[in-house]
Amino acid sequence: MAAWGERLAGVRGVLLDISGVLYDSGADGGAPIAGSVEAVARLKRSRLKVRFCTNESQKPRGKLVRALRQAGFDISEGDVTAPAPASCQILRERGLRPHLLIHDDIRSEFDQIDTSNPNCVVIGDAKEAFSYQNMNKAFQVLMELEKPVLISLGKGRYYKETSGLMLDVGPYTKALEYACGIDAEVVGKPSPEFFKSALQEMGVEAHQAIMIGDDIVGDVGGAQRCGMRGLQVRTGKFRPSDEHHPEVKADGYVDNLAEAVDLLLLHVDQ
Repeated sequence: MAAWGERLAGVRGVLLDISGVLYDSGADGGAPIAGSVEAVARLKRSRLKVRFCTNESQKPRGKLVRALRQAGFDISEGDVTAPAPASCQILRERGLRPHLLIHDDIRSEFDQIDTSNPNCVVIGDAKEAFSYQNMNKAFQVLMELEKPVLISLGKGRYYKETSGLMLDVGPYTKALEYACGIDAEVVGKPSPEFFKSALQEMGVEAHQAIMIGDDIVGDVGGAQRCGMRGLQVRTGKFRPSDEHHPEVKADGYVDNLAEAVDLLLLHVDQ
């Protein structure tokens, strides 16, 4: 690998994943990852632009931000690019009326969206709501449409909670894709449009930005395909095999966010 100075040259903006980078979620509210609160504070004090880019689809953006602030993070709702608000914008623009297969906690995000006589399905990390009955209902809605539209809030395989690894929305999206013979439209990482909207909010070009995440495919690979650089932290869902992934090679691997920020501030914020 090239020296860190070369790999980080020209970085002006930092995109941060939340779950697995800032904290591990959990039924008990989760727990910040060691050093991450101060690491975010140091980034915010630097000349680098910072934005949080998450596939969180169990909590509404406001609730997520409140929990992070209570844990000590310097973060506001306007700092976060999340899939539920982004999907609502798409639904409105395209006149789509969704059948929602989502977590109950984020239904409020869709309060202003017409859900009568659905002409698409929106699927998120519904957790316990992923019953046969609910999956089958979504399948039936799609099969009755002449041009079925399936919108998936991210497509992660799994994520890490304090109690261990948990299935994410991706496997359930794949099941509907297979059963219906369609491809889902992903709103969230690794969708290029999702990353581009975060870059636009930050006001930097892709080649000036770096993504820091725990998901080698969704965070690192997705960012690299958009022209950004990608660092993988060895926290959250990280597995040692990620460093030998057959298709994605991170621009760097760091033990945690604190180490990543040390490197960024040493080589970039001059």
